[in-house]
Parts: sequence; C-alpha cells; structure tokens
Amino acid sequence: MADPKKPWEWPEDYWRTAINRARAGRSLKPHCWPGGARCAVALSFDSDHDTTPLRDGDESPMRISQGQYGNRQGVPRIRRLLDRHSIRASFYVPAVTALIYPDEQRALADEGHEIGIHSWIHEANTSLPPGVERELTLRSADVLEKVSGRRPVGIRTASWDFSVDTMGIIEEMGLLYDSSLMGDDEPYELVDSGRPTGVVELPPEWIRDDAPYFMFVRFSGLRPYTPPSSVLEIFKAEFDGAYAEGGLFLLTMHPHIIGHRSRMPLLEALVEYIKGHDGVWFATHEEVARYCKDEAG
Repeated sequence: MADPKKPWEWPEDYWRTAINRARAGRSLKPHCWPGGARCAVALSFDSDHDTTPLRDGDESPMRISQGQYGNRQGVPRIRRLLDRHSIRASFYVPAVTALIYPDEQRALADEGHEIGIHSWIHEANTSLPPGVERELTLRSADVLEKVSGRRPVGIRTASWDFSVDTMGIIEEMGLLYDSSLMGDDEPYELVDSGRPTGVVELPPEWIRDDAPYFMFVRFSGLRPYTPPSSVLEIFKAEFDGAYAEGGLFLLTMHPHIIGHRSRMPLLEALVEYIKGHDGVWFATHEEVARYCKDEAG
C-alpha cells in the first residue's frame, strides 16, 4: 500500500525502497556479438490487436476493427517482410489475442519467431487489485504455451506497466528476461532490493516505438501523426548510435500500427539500411538475452 504522506514527506527508507525495486544492476553488454558482429538488432511486435479497446471496456465495433486490422493485414505483411530478409523476430501477445487468433501464433512459431508474454487482455498492472496480476500472468503463459506449443521465456508488460509485484512474479515463473524497463540502452541484470536476480532486462524506449508517432485516438485531444519518413530518420539515428557503440538496437512495433501501406515501406527501408552495415546480428529477444547471460557468466 502506498504511503499516505505526500512524496516530499516520505522518509528516506520509503523512497529508497521505491527506487530499489527492479533496479538496473550490472551491465550485460557483451564484448562482442556472435560471429564477431558489431551490433545486435532485435525487432519486436506487440500483437495487441483487439485487446486495447476490450481492456478499456470499449465494445465499439469500430475500435475493435482497428485491432482486427493487425491480424488481417499487419501480421501478414510483417511475416512476408521478415521472410524476405530471413529475420526472426519476437512477438509479444496478450493471451486474449492468442485465443482470438490462434492460427496466427502457430504460424509465427512455426516460422521460428518468438512468442512472449504480454498480459491477459492488455490490462494495466498498476491498476489491478492485489494478487490479480500474478494470476493473469500465469494464466497467460499457460495459454501461449498451449497455442504456440512452447512455454514463453520472456515478458513485456502491457504498455510497459511494471508494478511493484511484477519483479516477484517474473522470478517465481523462472523467466529468462523482461523487456519493459528503461534503465539503460544495453542489456542489464535486474536487481531487486540490492539482490541480483539473474533476470536479463532488454530495455525498450518510447523513442524506438511506432505508437507515439502514429497512434490516433478519435476522441482524444492529442492526435499525433508523424510522417513515416521522419520516423525512419529517428529509427536510423537510434540504430547508428547502437552500431557506433557496439550495442543493442531494440525496436518495438505494433502490427495494427506499422502494418499499414504507407508505413511498411518505412520498416523495409530500415531493414535494408541496417543490412547495409557490416557485422550486424539479427536475433530474437530470447537469443539476445541468452547470449548476454551466457557471456556474463
């Protein structure tokens, strides 16, 4: 339970407890990537599909249809692109998405892509009653295993909403990695209250996410839209920084957002740009996490 005092009234032990949950620990950036590669590239897609309006209690057929677009057009276009370039990616899938579109998840798994945990119905963990997050996360893993044929080893919380209980749930489940926190550019070990957990963090960032640039909410006063050419420029700059530092370039996208006709050429151009550099290793998040953990010892 949160302290009823105002933040400026918190005693030191309270705010220190707050900042030390799921803290960034030792860097897990390896000295080099597999095969002597200079940079690792991990492409990921959050297959929210119909779950975002459902999470909000919105039964509007219009809003739900926007999510269905991710299955009907977004994922097929993404699959074709990844196949053309022989790239394996990571797909983070709410359990309800997997139940609505099981054939999509099976096809992705059969093609060698990773299926990771991404909530039950895209719920916000920090708004759940005590104990509910654990039950939903465990149930989600069971659904994804049943649908895809393989137990997930990684998690990305919906909207990167990481509660005070999430770290304990990740450890209890024995997950290899999380991809929800933003304490670094490079992989690091998560530390809980000063204790190294052995869990790898693969940090995302809103800069490297398609949603802030393209998301459109009809009844919101904020309707961001950025030209795909400008988003390509930002993503290329982020890759250039990772390549210069010999690090990790992790990109988060959404099939119902990136999958549109005017935006897929952005992704194609980015992949071609990256492949124009020597020493680039494309990998799933699981492959990156395992390699970093093994190299760190």
